[in-house]
Amino acid sequence: MDDRKKHVIRETDAEAIRLAKTLIRSARFGALAVIEPGTGSPLASRVGVATDIDGTPLILVSTLSAHTGAILADPRCSLLVGEPGKGDPLAHPRITLICRAVQLERGSGAHARAERRYLNRNPKAKLYAGLGDFSIFRLDPERASLNGGFGKAYLLNRADLVTTAPLVDEIAAAEQSALDHMNADHRDAIAIYASHFAKAAGDDWVVTGFDADGMDLASGDDVCRIFFPEPLQAARELRHVLVDMAKTGRAAN
Repeated sequence: MDDRKKHVIRETDAEAIRLAKTLIRSARFGALAVIEPGTGSPLASRVGVATDIDGTPLILVSTLSAHTGAILADPRCSLLVGEPGKGDPLAHPRITLICRAVQLERGSGAHARAERRYLNRNPKAKLYAGLGDFSIFRLDPERASLNGGFGKAYLLNRADLVTTAPLVDEIAAAEQSALDHMNADHRDAIAIYASHFAKAAGDDWVVTGFDADGMDLASGDDVCRIFFPEPLQAARELRHVLVDMAKTGRAAN
């Protein structure tokens, strides 16, 4: 039985890591599983999701919610993301992250960055993000189980999912000005990124986030993930990569 189980899990390769990152970066919501205080029973609920620049999932939750009390009492939790499409829901990719929840202190630099990232991704949350009973948590992943569809199971570790280099802080310092500039002055280029690299329809896309691996786009409730040809090695490379990608997309159309 042990040998059969080992054969079910495939070797984690670059394609599996890319799929895992796509699922996490593309998630607008997920199923959060926690340990119910007092009973030790599993408790699952739906939460809104965004990601920090390093790839760590972010949630904005009310202290009045049962799951918030649970992760304050015991930070061990898991997050399932991946939306089913047509047909058998089990045939569609999904990933379960085994995490430890960390509450971010309001007024801290980490909270400010996480809130900015979360609201860029989920602008409707501005209605309640500032309320005193709402908190932002990072769900720091320790490991993950990726199911890419029937017969495509992988085990991933933290290093496969999270960027830990100083580059994260570099991008954080420049990200919002780059987003504002692109969304105000280069919507045509963003539409090209969406159509050419993500095969997404429509021309009303905006960029909601940059990171070392790529960018996240949104159009209403639709989202898409676009990877750079190569991961950034420095924040200053972002402009050149965006220009080159726009040229590539225009030349192909």
